[in-house]
Amino acid sequence: MKLIQIIFFFTLLISFQINLEAQTVRKNININREWKFKLGDYSSAEVAGFDDSNWENIGIPHSFSMPYYQSAQFYKGYGWYRKYIDIPAEWIGKRISLDFEGAYRTAEIFVNGELVGKHNSGYTGFEIDITKAIKTGRNVVAVRLNNLWDSRVAPRAGEHVFSGGIYRDVKLVVTDPLHVAWYGTFVTTPNVSAKEATVNVKTEVINERKVTVAATVITLIIDSKGAVVAKFSSAKTIAAGKTVFFDQTSAVIKNPKLWSPKTPNLYSVKTIIKTNGKEVDDFISPLGFRSIKFTADKGFFLNGERYYFKGANVHQDRAGWGDAVTNNAFLRDIKMMKEAGFDFIRGSHYPHDPAFVEACDKEGMLFWSEVPFWGSGGTREEGDYEGSNAYPTNPEDWEAFDKSVLEQMTDMIRIHRNHPSVIVWSTSNEPFFTTKETLEPTRKLLKKEVDLGHQLDPTRPVAIGGCQRGDMDKIGDIAGYNGDGARLFINPGVASVVSEYGSTETFRPGKYIPGWGDLPLGQNQDKSKKYPWHYDWRSGEAIWCGFDHGSVAGKRFGSMGIVDYARIPKRSYYWYRNEYTGVAAPPERVQGTAAAIQLTTDKSVIVNDGTDDAHLLVSIVDGAGVGLSNSPEVKLSIESGPGEFPTGRTITFNPKSDIEIIDGLAAAEFRSYFGGETVIRATSQGLKDAVVKIITKGLPQFTEGKSPVVISRPYVPFTANDSKNSISSFGLNNPTRASNEMVEHSSGLVGDGNPDTFWQAADNKSGNWWQVDLERNVKMEQIKLTFPKETKLGYKIETLNTDNQWTTIVDLSNTSSASKVRIEKLSQSVSGRFIRVTFTNIPEGESAKLSELEVLGSILE
Repeated sequence: MKLIQIIFFFTLLISFQINLEAQTVRKNININREWKFKLGDYSSAEVAGFDDSNWENIGIPHSFSMPYYQSAQFYKGYGWYRKYIDIPAEWIGKRISLDFEGAYRTAEIFVNGELVGKHNSGYTGFEIDITKAIKTGRNVVAVRLNNLWDSRVAPRAGEHVFSGGIYRDVKLVVTDPLHVAWYGTFVTTPNVSAKEATVNVKTEVINERKVTVAATVITLIIDSKGAVVAKFSSAKTIAAGKTVFFDQTSAVIKNPKLWSPKTPNLYSVKTIIKTNGKEVDDFISPLGFRSIKFTADKGFFLNGERYYFKGANVHQDRAGWGDAVTNNAFLRDIKMMKEAGFDFIRGSHYPHDPAFVEACDKEGMLFWSEVPFWGSGGTREEGDYEGSNAYPTNPEDWEAFDKSVLEQMTDMIRIHRNHPSVIVWSTSNEPFFTTKETLEPTRKLLKKEVDLGHQLDPTRPVAIGGCQRGDMDKIGDIAGYNGDGARLFINPGVASVVSEYGSTETFRPGKYIPGWGDLPLGQNQDKSKKYPWHYDWRSGEAIWCGFDHGSVAGKRFGSMGIVDYARIPKRSYYWYRNEYTGVAAPPERVQGTAAAIQLTTDKSVIVNDGTDDAHLLVSIVDGAGVGLSNSPEVKLSIESGPGEFPTGRTITFNPKSDIEIIDGLAAAEFRSYFGGETVIRATSQGLKDAVVKIITKGLPQFTEGKSPVVISRPYVPFTANDSKNSISSFGLNNPTRASNEMVEHSSGLVGDGNPDTFWQAADNKSGNWWQVDLERNVKMEQIKLTFPKETKLGYKIETLNTDNQWTTIVDLSNTSSASKVRIEKLSQSVSGRFIRVTFTNIPEGESAKLSELEVLGSILE
């Protein structure tokens, strides 16, 4: 009897701890499974009785572009989603809402044919109250979505792709009418040290009952083992239809376990609402005890100690699935960066999925969260994502665009503010890519963002991301300098980060070298140090970039990651991993006699709700099991059971395809929306097969011949007539370098749009050069050079070819022209990303100098 009592006690204790760490009153129901989808726009598709029997059966996350493999072009238009939901009778009287974590970009949501809400932002989540539209029994949710460019909505431009789709999780949330608002807690630590800390929790409680209520908010601080380390409560009266804020502070918590990249200790905050002695809602928020401080002269401090962070820029998309990423895939990405020795991620260049930030918390990754106020080098042509200005050129659009940016910042902060990994709110990326006429309203909008960030979250600084042009680096608390900003802004007098360095285009496997970019080129570096660019005043650095990504500038330009699009490391990844962690690189793969396929999976058990997946790796091996660089065609097939690849039940890797096998390696992510065992076979002519089995947990179970199976989705790169083949101008505000430069005549003055400013070499020797990165691969037709005055400077113009060799395209070393403006028309076909002007003939008493350089051409994908 005594043993039974002990067992009962421990069972009760375990149950109590589980309940403490989970929401037990509020229902958050994942509804990613069993949606219907059809690309295009269809009349009356919102109506409950609409015939969707011939629509595709899909799961969320989903993208218009699936399967997607780094093509520069993507579908722009409409798509419809439909989902059937059963509402039990006991939910009537509850508050019922849909929680979308992300849908790109303009969404109209209908329930049973009734429009219940709209949302016009592609990267922030949103809640739609559907209480009045639902009924007992079957209900139909329909979503009309488009990803069309909109002059008044951010982002207007960016070096990425902007595919439509419900590409993040969707939940059905059931609460009492008296409830915590959507992301309605703000958790801070006013005092924190290794000895003691306090927690402040501001809770937004909404009373949608028809009567005034007396509400009590109970707040529990819970450690990672489920133990309550603090408990506090307060009571207020809330009138019908009103919202009230509860502001609560804990007693001192002794010896809190601090959060850091090395010790990612996590706590949680459980908020409970009671009225009339009954619990009616509960809500869980993350918590980590840590302090942060950025300074202009001493860099960044974490938990009171100076900390120089080393990180990477990370986009969300990946091979096949595009932007439609599972939560587990985000976790896998962050683990890869952590294993390479990185401790910081810049969320390029939009608010990331809540699961991404949660994974940063768990793995100990500092995170920079960014608003999609985004500019990009290139054409400066309005009307499409590729080349449009960061800020609208039409003043009639200014007010609406400002509102779009500020609303997205508000939502980003609300969603992510409780995560300890988040150390910066960023306003932008390279917003200086706009017209001269709109630079001033651009700066004003940045200032509005900074003020808004301070108002919404006084605990974190606000950065200007990508502010190396446009005189905007001191508008915020932190300056994020991209590219040549690493050497142009030395001890700038503001807290600063190198927010992008590297930008090295390479396909896997690549070379076993780092890509430091402009980092080693800054002045006043102590070359006796291992990393002389780690100035005392600099806070950290982030490589561009962690993973290959889709790009409107084409596959090559999107392949600057140290890990490829299929999440297979390049040799540069192994260089960083060895440098930062001491883990040696695997040997380079070589050709040999291929004997078999090796097929491995990072997970053998997954769940069926769209949040989980498995990463399958194909490797060609010899008879002894040694990896080879041989790259034959390989096919993965689902022989039995549930599940899918981006292309359906099979996927084929080919060295000449965008779905590629390179250096003897290929990979794909597998997911399933039904429970059961899946058998996957890898085949290639003349090689021994390989088989893996993956168990998917969850109901319903897959039944052969009865359960629906995913249709074949053959990969066809999207093509459309657009402006990429039209002649455009390049070279304005792009990154530059020079052999040397005179004080107040830096290389960056070429391309600033002002012919009165110019670069000048520091001496009068021949051989000095100036260089520009067009940030696009361009088919060039004409190069225009503007000098400060009439001069007979002789020069040659070169481009960097794909073998990283400079090739001369114009040689005017012995020119007789003294023109201030010279136009060089290119008779032969010339393409490239980098242009270098080398001055080979210097008249007596002069030195190399240049005011402006403009390239006319078209983007080469």
